[in-house]
Amino acid sequence: MALKRIAESRNRQRGRDDVIHEFGTVYPVPVGLGENVRSASTNALNQLLADTMALRDLYKKHHWQVSGATFYSLHLLFDKHYTEQVELMDGLAERISSLGGVPLAAPHDVAEVSTIARPPKGRESVPAQIARLLDAHEQILVQSRRAAREAGENGDDGTNDLIVSDVIRTNEMHVWFLSEHLADGDPHGHQKGA
Repeated sequence: MALKRIAESRNRQRGRDDVIHEFGTVYPVPVGLGENVRSASTNALNQLLADTMALRDLYKKHHWQVSGATFYSLHLLFDKHYTEQVELMDGLAERISSLGGVPLAAPHDVAEVSTIARPPKGRESVPAQIARLLDAHEQILVQSRRAAREAGENGDDGTNDLIVSDVIRTNEMHVWFLSEHLADGDPHGHQKGA
C-alpha cells in the first residue's frame, strides 16, 4: 500500500499537474511595479541568465582544455571568471524570482534559449578560446545595456542596478583581462603594425 502511494506520488511529480508557476508568467508581488514591467524585466533577465550560464560553461570547458605556454595563468583565470559568472547567475535568478517570475534552470532549457554559439567538443587554440569568450561577453554586454535602459525607462531601478552594477561591470572586467592575454592587448590577436 505504501509503495503504491509512493509510486503515485512520483508519477504526479513528473506530470504538469504539479507545476505551480508556469515559465514566462509572473505572479503578483508587492514591489511597486506593474505586471507588464515585471514581465518585461523577467524576460530580459532570463535571456541574460541563459547566456550567462552558457558563458559560465565556456569558461569551464576552456579551464579544462587550455594548453600551451600560458596554461597555468589561463587555467586559473578561466576558473576565477567561471566562479564570478556563477555569482552573476545567482543574482539574476534571485531578481527574476523577486519580481514574481520563474528563472531558467535546466541545461536543456538554457541551450534552447541562449544566443551564445556552441563551441566544438574538441580543444581549441588559446587565441580561439579567448576570441570565443570575448564574443560571448560582447553579446551579453550589448543585451545588458539594452535591458538596463529598458528597465530604467520602465521604473525598475532594481533590475537596472543589478544589470549595470553587477552584470555589465563584471563582464567588462572579464573582457579587459582576456584581451590582455592576446598580442598587445588587441582582442582580435592582431600584431601592431600588421
